[in-house]
Amino acid sequence: MIAGKTKCVLLLAACMLPFIGTGAGGQTYPSKPVRVVVPSVPGGGMDVVTRAVAQKFTEAWGQQVLVDNRPGAGGNIGADAVAKSQPDGYTILMTTASLAVAPSLYRKLTYDPVKSFTPVSQIMSTYLVLVVHPSLPSDLKQLITLAKKQPGSLNYYHMGPGSGLHIVAEMFRAAANIDFTEVIYKGDGEAMPALLRNDVQMSFLNPTAALPYVKAGKLRVLAQSGISRGSAFPDVPTMAELGYPDVRYVGFLGFFVPAGTPRDIVNRIASETTRVVHLPDIRDRMPAWGGDSAGTTPEEFAAKFQEDVARYGRIIKQAHVPPVD
Repeated sequence: MIAGKTKCVLLLAACMLPFIGTGAGGQTYPSKPVRVVVPSVPGGGMDVVTRAVAQKFTEAWGQQVLVDNRPGAGGNIGADAVAKSQPDGYTILMTTASLAVAPSLYRKLTYDPVKSFTPVSQIMSTYLVLVVHPSLPSDLKQLITLAKKQPGSLNYYHMGPGSGLHIVAEMFRAAANIDFTEVIYKGDGEAMPALLRNDVQMSFLNPTAALPYVKAGKLRVLAQSGISRGSAFPDVPTMAELGYPDVRYVGFLGFFVPAGTPRDIVNRIASETTRVVHLPDIRDRMPAWGGDSAGTTPEEFAAKFQEDVARYGRIIKQAHVPPVD
């Protein structure tokens, strides 16, 4: 009888082991330094946000959370490094909506943008603002009228196929039934002088890049791409408010980990992310960094990511954007 009871106890303990192990992982994480891979150069907007959040993580966890910049190839070098790392929560990817664009844009990738990662939490909700040179009309309706009268006469800047600036431009082109001439620059550093000289007449820009020039009267902002008005330009209407609900681009900065990372560790990172992005000294700086605090559950972020993958894929296909090798 005693032997039978012992056997039952051992069997019950064996059944409980997977659950005990899962809980223990989350409770003891992190027990060593954590690396956050940022697929951009130091000093850029994504890097600045990451370092601010990483510092808060370090203070809360008592472990160093280090930023590892891996720029290049449209973010694919950094993403590949994380995709191939151990799924233990000690290597995290910070990235943008470029990861959602990647499946439809790139012909050859060394990782799967959807299957190689688990979405953890959205840190920031980002949007773009439509700016024009002051010589152009001061409202969207007049701009569209001008573009229809003079097809292709307006030059529009973006950073290359599949970039956020390109995606929202294609939405605008289709919704307003207008045409313009695309001019590609490597980034805002090259494009801003061209906009100020009137070599390029219009573009969607990150609000952080646009704000000082709009305040100085050197550029005009006509609309913004978010679902609601962003905090940097509270008086500027959205494209939906102006009659173009399909011109909607809500990007993100967010954390991903390699697929297979234990769920309790994913939840631990997500809950800490939500706490940090709503701290006043982080939340209040978000508009200057180009967006607004988010902080989502893994499930919420996964749903947004899947929606973005499908939506941007349709836009790229409709715009006949050629795949990139």
